[in-house]
Amino acid sequence: MNRHILTALLRKDLVLYFSNSFFTVITILGLVFYAAVYFLMPTDLNETIEMAIFAPEGALPILAEMEDEGVILVRMASAEALRTAVASGEQDVGVVIPADFARSVALGQSETINLYFSTNFPDEFKELYGIMFREIAFAVSGQPLNIEISQQILGVDRAGSQIPYRDRMLPLFAIFILVMEMMGLASLITNEISSGTLQALLITPLRVEGLFVAKGTFGVGLAFVQVVALMAITGGLNQQPLLMLLALLLGSLLVTGLGFLIASVASDLLSVMGWGIMGMLALSLPAFSVLLPGVTTGWIKVIPSYYLINLVNQIINYGWGWAEAAPDLLALLLFALFFLGLGVLVLRRRFR
Repeated sequence: MNRHILTALLRKDLVLYFSNSFFTVITILGLVFYAAVYFLMPTDLNETIEMAIFAPEGALPILAEMEDEGVILVRMASAEALRTAVASGEQDVGVVIPADFARSVALGQSETINLYFSTNFPDEFKELYGIMFREIAFAVSGQPLNIEISQQILGVDRAGSQIPYRDRMLPLFAIFILVMEMMGLASLITNEISSGTLQALLITPLRVEGLFVAKGTFGVGLAFVQVVALMAITGGLNQQPLLMLLALLLGSLLVTGLGFLIASVASDLLSVMGWGIMGMLALSLPAFSVLLPGVTTGWIKVIPSYYLINLVNQIINYGWGWAEAAPDLLALLLFALFFLGLGVLVLRRRFR
């Protein structure tokens, strides 16, 4: 394709895109809004804690004492279920009270209580739980109890390096930026189809392949520039910048293909918004695996945005390098190529 023709098409698309006041406002305000929300969110964690517990029936007095002190107890069916809940992040703290606990209390014998903590639990509070159990045991028995507290962290120990929620939100902000550009590209193509602009262009020496190259370049470029700007403002490019840029580029390719698909079925701006909102909801679901660990299961990996969200989260918050990111990069590339190819194929049929 002639470079001058490509430049002219990109210039035309840029003018038409920003002539739509809705997408102009959303594009500018969206970037400002997400950046502002990021900086307004606290940099420290302030988490409310509830305790998962597995205990024999004989431990009812100590459980009643804990509930009287305002501790929220989540009864678990087994010790293994408790450990699974803590390891997945569903619960922050878990305690397993041994089966012969009541007898040991009555005889004044030594006993061990097992405490389990999630990886995100603040380190400075862990010792407080040991003190709390000793105090509760004293309140129940009326005398100091000879107990030992065994503490374990399930998962990777990140004591002193907990992830603030604003950094967990960054992958979600990135998806929102990309989805809005997906809707903008779909709206641009839909308007040009309904007005006959694209059909008129194809009467010229411009071929269909060249038209898709121009549209794809515009869609990828617009999405990529904005999501990179967000990451640059919020510090998301401080860790592994080249790896992050590649992940964002693949994400931009993915939403461009999805934009082609929406344009192939939409007839006007209203239908673009309808399909776009459905796409936004679906693509945003994997972000809950970052915000609320343990809520989602393995099925979430069938959503292509999972790999972009996971890459952004792991690079920013957990220091992933190229070796760790390679499988997710490959999966994201395959999804991007699939939807880009499918979008071109389906949209091309609309030109006939």
